[in-house]
Formats: sequence, structure tokens, C-alpha cells
Amino acid sequence: MTDTPQKPGAYARKKKPFVKPGPRRPGLPPEGPVLLYGLHTVEAAFANRARKRIKLYATENAVNRLQERGVKIDVPVEMKMPRELDRMVTKDAVHQGMILEADPLPAYGSFDLKGARLVLALDQVTDPHNVGAILRSAVALAVDAVVTTERHAPEEGPVLAKSASGALDMIRHVRVKNMSRFIDEMKDQGFTCIALDSDGPATLEDTDFGDRTVLVLGSEGKGVRQGVREACGTLARLDMPGEIRSLNVSNAAVLSLYVARKKLGL
Repeated sequence: MTDTPQKPGAYARKKKPFVKPGPRRPGLPPEGPVLLYGLHTVEAAFANRARKRIKLYATENAVNRLQERGVKIDVPVEMKMPRELDRMVTKDAVHQGMILEADPLPAYGSFDLKGARLVLALDQVTDPHNVGAILRSAVALAVDAVVTTERHAPEEGPVLAKSASGALDMIRHVRVKNMSRFIDEMKDQGFTCIALDSDGPATLEDTDFGDRTVLVLGSEGKGVRQGVREACGTLARLDMPGEIRSLNVSNAAVLSLYVARKKLGL
């Protein structure tokens, strides 16, 4: 009796074909932990009750500096040399000797804006440095929330957090799927929605504000999209008397928010 030859791998488990996972929808909170670095960013993350912290990687000097500033370090600490921290972040990232591993912030929606009086909406502003600077200005000017679109907007991450210099953990950052629909929802709640546009019929100072206002700024170059402008209904402009007639969006945000607070009596 002869053995029947077997085909190679006859009893081996068949491998399933590799299927590349589909891309995660841009603009949503990152999957898994994020790394936050820099003194003000890490300090604000420790002060934010909504931020779930996991682990701190830091030099001894950085830990001492945090403690001197009254930060209660409530997570495990792994001591690192500066060069080790350098390898954990992108090139030229200024970590100041500390990197905090943490979960992304909870997802906020329009339902979290009850009681708000001044809301800033950014229509497809994509540069994380600009959005971070705007978040910082919004905190300084006591804005109730900053709204961005899920797509064509920076997700929460180290660059945005560092640019915001702690502001990411100090203000509600709302992400919406459709900015025009969001504007309609806010108008139904009694908000006046004003889109900044260079062709606005009146200056922002001469525009009527309601008791509750959403101020909408668009990306540099394209500005606020037509559908969003139409949803707002009210357009206003910032007049520049000098030879340069336009501002960087982060600078335009500061100026328009300052005017808005004056108009609202805040």
C-alpha cells in the first residue's frame, strides 16, 4: 500500500486575502491616543477634566517645572532624555522636555451650544497653525465655542494643540458634517449668523447683531463658500485702510471677534 501523495499545504489553513481598510473619515477625532507636547499644552491638558490622560514622558527638569506651576501629575511618568523625546515627535517640534499621551477630547456637537452667545465657525480652514492660533484668540476673547467642518479641517493632534498653546483644552471645539446645515440649525435656535465677505454690503461694525451670534470665516483665498453665505443670509466685511487690503484668517478672526464682543456688549 502506497501513500497517496498530498498537495503541499493541503492541511494548512487558507490565508484570507488582505483587504486594505478604508480610510477614516477626515476631521474626526483621531483613533487611539494622541501625543501632546509643550509646557502650556501639557499644563492645560492636566487642568481639563474632560481630557483622559494616560502617561507622561518627560525629563526630570520638565517634571519639576510642571510641579512648580501647581500641576498635579495624575498619570504614570516615564523619565526620558531630551534626545529620546525628540524621536517621539516630528522634526523641529518644540516639546520643552515633556510629551503627554492622552485620549482625544470628547466629540462636541451643536447641542452643546445651549446658552452660548458668541460662536466662531471656520468654513474649511485647513491649516492647523491658523486654526490653533484662532483657538487661542477665541479663548482670550471669551468665545463660547469654535466650530469646524469634519472634512477639510485639521483633526486634533500635536501640531494643532501646540499651535493653540493650551487653548484646545480650554474651549469647546465643535465639528460638524455640514456647515450650511449647522447654520440653519443655529438660526432656528435664535442665532444671527454673519459671514465675513470682502463684498459684504456693510462693515462688521455697521452690521446688526442679534443677542446670540455665529460669526463665520472662510479659508484664505476661497473665503466662505457660497452655500454657507446663503445660509447665513447676512454678509459683512472688514475694511482695511492700508495698502494691503486683506488679513491672514487668524488675524481676521481676532479683529472680527473683538468687534463682535463690542456689538454684543460683552
